[in-house]
Amino acid sequence: MPLDAGDEPAPRRRGEQSTQLLPRAADVAPMRGIGCYTSEMLPDGGPQDERQHAEVTYVRAPVPLHFPTEAEMPETTLHLAVRTFLFQLLQFTFGASCCVGSEQFVYWRASDPKTCLAPDAFLKLGVKNAHFDSWKTWERGTPELAVEIVSDSDRRGWDEKLEQYRDLGVRELVRFDPDAEIGQRLRVWDRVVDDLLERVLSAEAARSLVLQRFWVIADVEGIAGLRLAEDATGLQLQPSPLEAERRAREAETLRAQAAEQRVRELEAELKRR
Repeated sequence: MPLDAGDEPAPRRRGEQSTQLLPRAADVAPMRGIGCYTSEMLPDGGPQDERQHAEVTYVRAPVPLHFPTEAEMPETTLHLAVRTFLFQLLQFTFGASCCVGSEQFVYWRASDPKTCLAPDAFLKLGVKNAHFDSWKTWERGTPELAVEIVSDSDRRGWDEKLEQYRDLGVRELVRFDPDAEIGQRLRVWDRVVDDLLERVLSAEAARSLVLQRFWVIADVEGIAGLRLAEDATGLQLQPSPLEAERRAREAETLRAQAAEQRVRELEAELKRR
């Protein structure tokens, strides 16, 4: 979702989430000469690496920056349906070995809270899945994958957003535009050396070099959405949680029917004897 560069995000409609910040210099007890920044100056539950610094002597107290976690982001029902399905699909398929996010702010400049992105979906390999309200690359690493589901504001500011993704350092960027002409709805960029290059696609399918699956456009609850498949044709779609549950129920029903049929056959055989 879009966020204009230089604008500090406003509070989101759904309610602002609180974040624990280091104390401001004015809130810390006065220091005499070279002061000692101790564990008592940290809020409960502070980051582990900061608590490890608690007994180290510094010349002044830390001056923290505020990194917002919420912003006003209007969303169409179509965008919401496609985004939610993709987030659930990624979390269901890769959540055991990756951390997956959706629309949380991603920060990559530790001294600049105004520079951020809010991908519709993003994924970090090799990190245990967890709840978080924002993503700071200096704490959690750079996500390898980011997905943008295009809205009207994205079309107007796409070039600027693309430069931000190049600066962020993602390995794979996927852009899905549900309102574009067929054949132009899917675009993919890969990090090659130090650049982010767009692929030449001959069809609306592309191998994900990060996920080792294929990006395809297929049905998502009655609408065209972005999905993953084992093949470029989209015949072997990666199931969502609801689809996997539905398949399991159908398989169980078939097993039960087969068992009942076998019982009837045995009963009929006994009657003939």
